[in-house]
Amino acid sequence: MSNLIIAGGSRLSGIIEIPGAKNAVLPVLAATLLNKGTSILENCPELDDVLTMLEILTALGCKYKWEGNRIEIDASNLTSSEIPELLAKRMRSSIIILGAVLARCGEVLVSYPGGCEIGMRPIDMHIKALEQMGAVVDGINQGMLKVTASKLQGCEILLDYPSVGATENIMLAATFAEGETIIRNAAKEPEIEDLQEFMKKMGVKVSGAGTGVIKIKGMKDIKCEVVHRIIPDRIVAGTYLAAAAATGGNLVITGVEYDHIGSIIYCLKRIGCIVKNYQGGVVTLETPGKLKALDLIRTSPYPGFPTDMQPQIVSLLSKCSGTSVVVETVFENRFRYTEQLLKLGADISVQGRAAIIRGVDKLKGAEVEARDLRGGAALIIAGLSAEGETKISGVNYIDRGYERIEEALQKVGANIRRVEG
Repeated sequence: MSNLIIAGGSRLSGIIEIPGAKNAVLPVLAATLLNKGTSILENCPELDDVLTMLEILTALGCKYKWEGNRIEIDASNLTSSEIPELLAKRMRSSIIILGAVLARCGEVLVSYPGGCEIGMRPIDMHIKALEQMGAVVDGINQGMLKVTASKLQGCEILLDYPSVGATENIMLAATFAEGETIIRNAAKEPEIEDLQEFMKKMGVKVSGAGTGVIKIKGMKDIKCEVVHRIIPDRIVAGTYLAAAAATGGNLVITGVEYDHIGSIIYCLKRIGCIVKNYQGGVVTLETPGKLKALDLIRTSPYPGFPTDMQPQIVSLLSKCSGTSVVVETVFENRFRYTEQLLKLGADISVQGRAAIIRGVDKLKGAEVEARDLRGGAALIIAGLSAEGETKISGVNYIDRGYERIEEALQKVGANIRRVEG
């Protein structure tokens, strides 16, 4: 097992190029199952979750080539509709395979997905929507789902909550449904727009991504060669900006969509950072001095403040002057990582779904454990701004969402290294 060793105290300064988004490439990879031709994806991050998704596609009969940040998928001959349980449990996002496999094969066998233990992420909305489209759930047996549909029917679906995964699953399932499918209260995340863009390149008549209503007109078949570039990762961008701010540094990030990180930038400006946007996907951050607390920040679906940035902003606020309150509205267990921040000297108390953060003058290095992806990123931010050495275990969680994070941080002055054992 890998550990990260951080000698804190160095200000981050330099340039980091933002890679493709994990939460965009995974649904697009699922969408390649709809294409009997060749799908070429560019700007793909080298992440454990991407490898897991490719292993799932291989188990279904796909072939792929992965060179650098370019992946070529051949899904012309699917040989199975069963998603291996071991792979499904390795990654939460495996559930978005459900709609694509059902649309292509007429049936799918899948287990409940795994991933980070940050709270309940029920798939009832996914199942309910597919049932509205005519799918039959044969039953749940020891955590397994078997879903069948001789022919899905387009219909109108109102989501109880703008779930990203449910929106993606319905979009994929609706591709080969008869008639038109309308999703109301759809998720508005940029990753939904990216999936729509890929689907449109395959010839799917889909519109509305980025709004609360998405429409998909079903078609019979897809066989084409399509090339698509994955959008930059807004959460990775926010993580590096937060790390720079925590260390009192100045950072330039490139290859980023400024509008995608608007809520993150808003919070960074409120605590005292100077953030500027330039043409060509360039954003700069300067930390002029002591940063101040945020009175209140609440996570919410896009375009609100993302739950995936909540741990990183809490880590940053741990060294801001004053008292901040962060309310988590999406995942009930997302504050579990704060136990580890306390070991570094942070002053955080959790009351239900709210965290009260009292800024401290300094954090001190300690041995801590990452127990989920974004919580692990929060520990890195704290370790970079702490005095002394911090050792982080559980790096496998961090690797699920950050491409060689230690190398990116080393390039901008961080004293961080990966060690085995």
